[in-house]
Amino acid sequence: DGVSITQPALTERGELLIAGADAMGGAGIRRLSISQGASGWNAAEGWTSRGLKPYFNDFVVHKGHAFGFDGSILSSISLIDGKRNWKGGRYGSGQLVLLADQDLLLVVSEEGDLALVSATADGFFEVTRFKAIEGKTWNHPAMAGNVLLVRNGEEMAAFRLPLATAVAESR
Repeated sequence: DGVSITQPALTERGELLIAGADAMGGAGIRRLSISQGASGWNAAEGWTSRGLKPYFNDFVVHKGHAFGFDGSILSSISLIDGKRNWKGGRYGSGQLVLLADQDLLLVVSEEGDLALVSATADGFFEVTRFKAIEGKTWNHPAMAGNVLLVRNGEEMAAFRLPLATAVAESR
């Protein structure tokens, strides 16, 4: 039996993060440094962390930290040493995308809720949460311009979001 992996990610320093997944909730995440030398390619392990164990869902990298799911609970780890910054918020087998310019995670829960969560190492902070669609939702949310799309096997919803320039001008 092989172990599957979620989508790998690159750190800001060019290191590779890989996460092995298994039926017990994930094997953890590993930071690798990849280099090319005279004798070929080399891979050196920086650390392995069990503080973030994505199994069904991807994770994102932002400002020196990785954010993703540790089982069904959102979690953040430091890219320096792999130690957990925080763990909080139950979203089932949800998905997330990074809104980097706003330091936010857009999380879709397995139950169809949409949540905005602060993408900082300071602690778990859910800015807002509301019901977007009904039913089991395992799909990634998607952005097209200022339109947020959320779907599952039964429903789809589109939300028109205010543009950042419009919000700034209204202040």
